[in-house]
Amino acid sequence: MTNPKVEKIIAKYLTNQASADELDELQLWLEEEDNEETFIEYIKVNYAVDYNLKSYNIDASKKELLNLISKEKKVHKMQQITGFVKYAAAIVVLLGLGYFLQQGYFDAKPELVIPKDKITLQLENGNIEVLSEDGSRSVVDKNGNVVGTQSGTELSYVNSSTTKKLVYNTLTIPYGKHFKITLSDGTKVHLNSGSSLKYPVDFIDGKKRKVFLSGEAYFDVHEDKTHPFIVNSDALNVEVLGTEFNVTAYPEDIVTDVVLVEGSVGLYEEESSINNATVIKPGVKGSLSKANNEITTEEVNVAVYTSWRNGGLFFRNIPFENIAKRMERHYNMKIIVENDILKKEMFSANFNDEPITKILSYFKDSYNINYTIKDNTIYIK
Repeated sequence: MTNPKVEKIIAKYLTNQASADELDELQLWLEEEDNEETFIEYIKVNYAVDYNLKSYNIDASKKELLNLISKEKKVHKMQQITGFVKYAAAIVVLLGLGYFLQQGYFDAKPELVIPKDKITLQLENGNIEVLSEDGSRSVVDKNGNVVGTQSGTELSYVNSSTTKKLVYNTLTIPYGKHFKITLSDGTKVHLNSGSSLKYPVDFIDGKKRKVFLSGEAYFDVHEDKTHPFIVNSDALNVEVLGTEFNVTAYPEDIVTDVVLVEGSVGLYEEESSINNATVIKPGVKGSLSKANNEITTEEVNVAVYTSWRNGGLFFRNIPFENIAKRMERHYNMKIIVENDILKKEMFSANFNDEPITKILSYFKDSYNINYTIKDNTIYIK
């Protein structure tokens, strides 16, 4: 019996996918006593040579292969082994090719594993691509047409007046990173860490411009009075013609906040309409409670809710557990608050773009809050 690792190398060798290191390992394995016979038996059993001999009536090739096996000695020099393997494998591949094609073996694709710390772009066909923060690339549609370009941490789409059907892309930002996107209508969106935005590759003339947000984003909407712009975040719609505002709508938050910087926006529940909207003005925050679906408003310091774009963190009278969650997203570090009383205590503080250790030191010095760091996890006591 071969071990699973050797079996994988043999399979990769027969399909021309083995690396140089894997070929060396296979050669060393074949030098060991009885492994040549094991190699041939593995091929016969696992690649259904007998099945294909019957299906394709090539007894002569089978006889040639078996004669070759019987003439080989148990131990060979490295070069002899290599020649034997290539000869035997070539015959087996020819015998089994029809079987492999029938089973769709060569159509199989390796499972794509996307690291959690990577920025990803999901295309209209469902494919997910990783975006490098210092890379540049073109975004194409299913027909091969260029619909957008990436330059560093910015993604820009081009406008096409011929669009007849909405086609969506989804941009997802992991913890610890930010990204900017310019939509095809000229609207600029700055996405915060731990957020995703689903948006049309191009908008349709005569229809409202609608995007879907999970997380937090700052919108600078291109004015178009004939095509209102809508940001949907779960149960809340934010509708505008052209303005700047910030939406905070993380799934774990108990409220969805909309802070207006300039212009005006209307807030209404998803099943309602703009006719029943709560209109807010600059310097006002509108909040939808997820518990009772009520919208409330209050005047706020806008900088508290928009400073994240420049790397800053502003906290105004919020529970420490919320502060910990914001730092967790901002710095991509796991934070565990072990003190249940501390979780509910309210704090206010301002921080510029600085290391998380400095923020933790502030809480320790000012409030006697102790912490330890192990690997990528912060434990607060």
